Amino acid sequence: MMFIENKFNIGDFVYLKTDVDQKQRVITGINVRATGILYDVCQGSTSSWHYDFEMSEEKDVLITSNN
Repeated sequence: MMFIENKFNIGDFVYLKTDVDQKQRVITGINVRATGILYDVCQGSTSSWHYDFEMSEEKDVLITSNN
């Protein structure tokens, strides 16, 4: 039996830590791989796959204030 501990769930709202605009995104998929868990993250009509360490549940206002 396999037990998977995912940090985020489908439907959660997240922010990418490297996004200078700090646009809100939603988790729409989870992909379990041998190397870890990847999350399908969507913003508008754009989606991309990310690891949990690339995302945060909180907006980083310091990144947006530097623009």
